[in-house]
Amino acid sequence: MTKNTIFKILFLLFAVPTVFSQTKVSGIIVDKKNEPVPFANVIFSGSSEGIVSNEDGRFYLESQKDYTAIEISFMGYVTKEVPLTKKVTYEMKIVLNEEEVLKEVVIYTGKTSKKNNPALDILRKIWERRRKNGLKMFNQYQYEKYEKVEFDMNTIDSAFMKSKIFKGMEFIFDKVDTSKVTGKTYLPIFINEAISDVYGDNQKNKVKEILKANRNSGLENGDMVNTFIKDLYNEYDIYNNYLVFFDKSFTSPLSRTGIDVYNYVLSDSAYIDDKWCYNILFYPRRKNELTFKGNFWVNDSTFAIKNISMAVTKSANINWVKEIYIEQDFEVLNDSVFLLTRDHMMSDFALRKKEESKGVYGKRTTLIKNHKFNEEKPDKFYKEEVNFIDNSVYARDEEYWNQNRFEKLNKDEEGIYKMLDTLKTVKKFKQLYNLVSILGSGYIEFKNFDYGPIYSTFGYNEVEGIRVRVGGRTYFGRNDPWRIQAYTAYGFDDNKFKYGVSGKWMIEKKNRIIISGGNRRDVEQIGASLTTTNDVLGRSFASSSLFSSGNNGKLTNINLTNFSAEIEPIKNFTIQTGVTYRTLESASDTFKLDYFVDEARTITKSEVKQAEFNVQLEFMPKRKTIGYGVERMYVDSPYSHIFVNYSQGFKGLANSDFDYQKIQLYYKQPLLIGPIGRTNLIMELGKTFGKVPLGLMSVVPGNQTYFTIENTFNNLNFYEFVTDEYATLQWTHNFQGKLFARVPYLRKLNWREIIGIKTVYGTTSEENRLLNASGLTYISPEKPYWEYSAGIGNIFKVFRIDCSWRGNYRDVPDTNNFTVKGSFGFYF
Repeated sequence: MTKNTIFKILFLLFAVPTVFSQTKVSGIIVDKKNEPVPFANVIFSGSSEGIVSNEDGRFYLESQKDYTAIEISFMGYVTKEVPLTKKVTYEMKIVLNEEEVLKEVVIYTGKTSKKNNPALDILRKIWERRRKNGLKMFNQYQYEKYEKVEFDMNTIDSAFMKSKIFKGMEFIFDKVDTSKVTGKTYLPIFINEAISDVYGDNQKNKVKEILKANRNSGLENGDMVNTFIKDLYNEYDIYNNYLVFFDKSFTSPLSRTGIDVYNYVLSDSAYIDDKWCYNILFYPRRKNELTFKGNFWVNDSTFAIKNISMAVTKSANINWVKEIYIEQDFEVLNDSVFLLTRDHMMSDFALRKKEESKGVYGKRTTLIKNHKFNEEKPDKFYKEEVNFIDNSVYARDEEYWNQNRFEKLNKDEEGIYKMLDTLKTVKKFKQLYNLVSILGSGYIEFKNFDYGPIYSTFGYNEVEGIRVRVGGRTYFGRNDPWRIQAYTAYGFDDNKFKYGVSGKWMIEKKNRIIISGGNRRDVEQIGASLTTTNDVLGRSFASSSLFSSGNNGKLTNINLTNFSAEIEPIKNFTIQTGVTYRTLESASDTFKLDYFVDEARTITKSEVKQAEFNVQLEFMPKRKTIGYGVERMYVDSPYSHIFVNYSQGFKGLANSDFDYQKIQLYYKQPLLIGPIGRTNLIMELGKTFGKVPLGLMSVVPGNQTYFTIENTFNNLNFYEFVTDEYATLQWTHNFQGKLFARVPYLRKLNWREIIGIKTVYGTTSEENRLLNASGLTYISPEKPYWEYSAGIGNIFKVFRIDCSWRGNYRDVPDTNNFTVKGSFGFYF
């Protein structure tokens, strides 16, 4: 369950009518010229309950208490108190008068001074003390945590409620509420609750969370929901310089770089829980950057945060999320230690950012209590289990929850469990949900069997022409201990059937000992990747692309059989060993794999038969997995990837042709670099010892499709460079819109800038050159080849286009010095 689940909910669910609490008010704040006043401070008079208006000057505020007035203030304007004649007052228009003294400084720029600003003096004190506040003050800590995640449909008019799509499901609109943050009506449709114990050691930099109880309203199983939630709502520390949400680095209002990003205003001071605190208002200096608007209360002696409320600015360059609202409360322990006790985060997921657009609220509320400190645990306590699941935590009864949850559910939340049970029995809902599941997974579900993947049904290459493929897999549940997959394909030009079948069985769960095997006979583009694995059904996109450029007839008939065993002794570290046997032969009359078999170089052979033994080591630290079966899903979060493969070919074994040894290394490192985006570094190294023909050489992967393929070179043709020793380095950086945000007109498009450089060095031994009888002249990049690219992402939110140029080797016939590639994807 990755971000695709959000899109499922967006396609399926929306929201409704209205229920009122005590005092509600909304409206717009303007100046005398009728221009909106953004980021104005709006509070209920005589209280600390307030909010900051958005970029358009609009605001919504509600409270469970009765208030008779609101107060609006902003630098450069006269503070104004507006009486409330009714408990509910919507669409107010409030005009602020300018202060003549500050008119020249404030009215036209909207920016606060960096000099003689008391708010900045307080901010510097926060920086000095931030490592002396909260849990960081202790060597070890532990606490109990209750987490509630809720998804709500929002913003539906009566016409939509009467739509035919909801026929038979009208009962879902029986109970609605109003968001105290946005003022929109919403209907809760999913809830997940979890209780856990959290342990941490600041000296060892270790954290462990032990789940004690979990339940949800039933659209997904518990372990999957929890993993998805941890990906969607990352843990964060408000004192950090940057806060990561939805794969984006937002500048914290408490960041040391905040002075250059935010305006700060010392707005108020008051006693809160017998502690004198200052209230500081903050809002961004520029639009389209990943920033917040809001305010925080900070203690005057410890300079610890007592409360902070903030919302992501509407213009922030983030997709599918219209609003993000965060509120944290801290309580005082022993008169000086401020500890986080409540954390609330609300996101408004929507296909569009317009005010009237429909969407889904995702709300996470975390409550913390019963802290203990400086009780050290042994190192083995923090060791992460490889494949552990305690099913009892998902089976706690109602009595347990009534006794142990930190706060009672309200009536709407209690009703979610009953509503979803009913909704799952409605035929139309099941049809809609299944349709979106098919689009997300690529598989059509039947009883104990999935047909697909449907996206591989059609393909094209010069050997097969139009290619049609059908296949499927066994599927009894997400945590199946074994699985069988198979497919067959037919090419209308070569008039041949192809097939593949594989099976895997997890014979031991604790350390994930898995045995697997299979056989595939197919047409393959074997020069599409340098670093190879033993995936018997792994067929490259380049082998059957419907849209390709130039000649892609250099294809190979491959008959591959594989048996392997793997173990995961440490979380995210796997060891695999296996044997493979393959037969390789050219699939095209215009391409050969021939090699000489005698010293005189007079006799050739066109078919390669080869048995191979290999050992693979793979390590992906911090990777988050979903499920406990033989196949798992992976959370879409950045993590390092290290892969090492050693292969040994045996001549004479089962008529194998060659003796050789091959070593390969692959390393990928993603880096989030604060406010300037994300970098990806990929390095590949490899060397083959011994004589091998073209079919077993390391071919530098070209890309003759119109789409971007990772680990390939956009401007190279297939088999343009051939090596038996190579080193590659790839660097790409996505600025996430940082540059375009400073360019008028472009900033509104929310495009994202991507740049990159790729280079490869390689050689071919003389003995392998003499062995070659394919007719293909071996060219190796002994002078390193390099290419560079620049691209624009987030076009219409889903499309990316990259332009790539050769840096050298520009005079090679029938090649491209300049190419344009595209790709599609859903990204926040």
